Amino acid sequence: MQHTTAEETDDSTLLAGLRNREAKAFERLMRRYNRRLFRAARGIVRDDAEAQDAVQEAWLHAFLSIASFRAESSLATWLTRIVINQALTQQRRAGRLVFLGDAGSDEEADMPHPTQAAAGGTSPEDELATLQLRLQLQHAVNLLPPIYRSVFILRAVEGLDVQETADALAVSTDVVKTRLVRARSMLRAQLAPVPEADARHLYEFQGARCDETVAVVLARLRALGIVRDH
Repeated sequence: MQHTTAEETDDSTLLAGLRNREAKAFERLMRRYNRRLFRAARGIVRDDAEAQDAVQEAWLHAFLSIASFRAESSLATWLTRIVINQALTQQRRAGRLVFLGDAGSDEEADMPHPTQAAAGGTSPEDELATLQLRLQLQHAVNLLPPIYRSVFILRAVEGLDVQETADALAVSTDVVKTRLVRARSMLRAQLAPVPEADARHLYEFQGARCDETVAVVLARLRALGIVRDH
């Protein structure tokens, strides 16, 4: 018998709310997955603003096609695929071709060497060093080619398992494992050792940025007559 998680059960409740066009259901779902979608997009596009645009467009696409969701994968995976496809579309429109399939190029790219710093402890100086190291790690991750950055962000930053990552990127689990090894190798050339424990703190999406995305998407859904507030 297939195990159903509490998150999946709650997703089902939210899906029912979406079908009833309840604004609160749309908002709760966005707040639940905004960071995951932002990180997934950030694995493809070059900067945070592009990633936020991809998230907003992905939500609109998802909400307009929610009837097509058949639960063949988890809702989270379905949403992640949509935002990745949106990010890839944006790159193509900008004349930047990104290919993530199993046959994608594994050519490594040269990356500048960020200055290294030591981290640890809890003093103000140590906290500053930790912040600097995280910024250096994020800079190094930004410089990875998308074929590796996308895997590293989904696995090491967002914490998805190998199968979830493979499903989101539409590649095999072996490809995910190989690309994560290569990404780590490329990062070690820039930061030795790679402070991977700090990776979970990269590419956060909360506060004003999350609020803005929710507000923009809800406004567009109301304009389309898809959302009702009462």
